Amino acid sequence: MPRSEFQFLRDLKDHFNLSRIGDDCAVFPKDESHDYLITSDMLVEGIDFKLEWTRPNFIGHKALAVSISDVAAMGGNAVYSLVSLAVPEKLWNDPFLDTFYEGYSGLARKFETELVGGDISRTDGPFTIDSTIIGIVNKGKAVLRSGANPGDSIYVTGPLGGAAGGLKLLESGTVFSGDLESWKSGLLIRQLTPFPANLNSFDSLPTAMIDISDGFSSDLDHICKASGVGARIYADKIPVERRLRGLQLSTEEKLNLALHGGEDFELLFTADTAKVSEYDGFLFEPIGEITDRTGKIEIVTDEDIEPLDIGGFSHF
Repeated sequence: MPRSEFQFLRDLKDHFNLSRIGDDCAVFPKDESHDYLITSDMLVEGIDFKLEWTRPNFIGHKALAVSISDVAAMGGNAVYSLVSLAVPEKLWNDPFLDTFYEGYSGLARKFETELVGGDISRTDGPFTIDSTIIGIVNKGKAVLRSGANPGDSIYVTGPLGGAAGGLKLLESGTVFSGDLESWKSGLLIRQLTPFPANLNSFDSLPTAMIDISDGFSSDLDHICKASGVGARIYADKIPVERRLRGLQLSTEEKLNLALHGGEDFELLFTADTAKVSEYDGFLFEPIGEITDRTGKIEIVTDEDIEPLDIGGFSHF
């Protein structure tokens, strides 16, 4: 059986004793009151997006969004960004790049993230983007994946499965336009221009956190492995994206998109149940709890309690 990218990273970390690897960002000391958060993401044409499915400004937006989401998953704010591009000649002699940077800069302004550098190279291969973010977080307050404790409740910041539903539309030939039905455009926006969630108003509440990029099930598995715990979730508590109804899917198919679809860029986090009531304006409902059954993730349905299959996206 071929090793996954996650197994490769674990092997790399262990072999070279890379202690800073294992979370959405690396954490470095900045000064007496803050730490730096540094993350890097790569998007490759044909793997992460298709030019015929999207627009240059959408690609620019998403390239930054995926990295801002990593910083948010550590409880920080994205301050500086760098973006490096490998550009085919067909896109160089075209307004494509100008429009790409319009999308990138539009989201950067919303998050007050300054573009401070990068690199551009020619390639004979696909258009490739490397996005790097430098963020800051209060000293010692970066939220790691390894902080979940038995008894903690499990939460997500928003509905799941919308980006996967948007991908289904793209695969069926639907292209984003202004005259689409609202449910279709809503699903496509979730896929093409995701907006990163954040929990900065609930500082110090999450005990562990990760952004939902690969898929809820696999990202929950990352938290459980890092924390040495297990989890139990409730199928009827999963916030399934309501616009999936337009796809005429069964209840089970919609749940599977929510559990394994990925790219929603919501935040999955755990919190001490007893402390939640201390936070005014906390509107999230628990969808499960952390258990002491190390490595065991279960899902409760109307019929039974059974192991949750770990799905989601993997490059290899």
